[in-house]
Amino acid sequence: MQVYGPGYVHGPQNIQGPHRPIQPLGNRSPVEVQDELQLSDAARFIDMAKSLPEVRTEKVEAIRQALAEGTYDIEAKLDAALDRLLDELA
Repeated sequence: MQVYGPGYVHGPQNIQGPHRPIQPLGNRSPVEVQDELQLSDAARFIDMAKSLPEVRTEKVEAIRQALAEGTYDIEAKLDAALDRLLDELA
């Protein structure tokens, strides 16, 4: 093992470094740096999906059973669902 002496050890360093970029002021006030957040499309979709209401499983099961028995009026329900969707989008 070699010891090279104190020449390779740096002196004390300031632990309170600059937290804002240093800019010349001139006639201006200092510019504050602001944080920025950018969300991906996938993150927006997940956020939107989380805000949807809970699935009512008992209603889903009743519709499945009616479909299996052939007693569910598909055309009327589909028309009503499309009308509500178009009203919501417009």
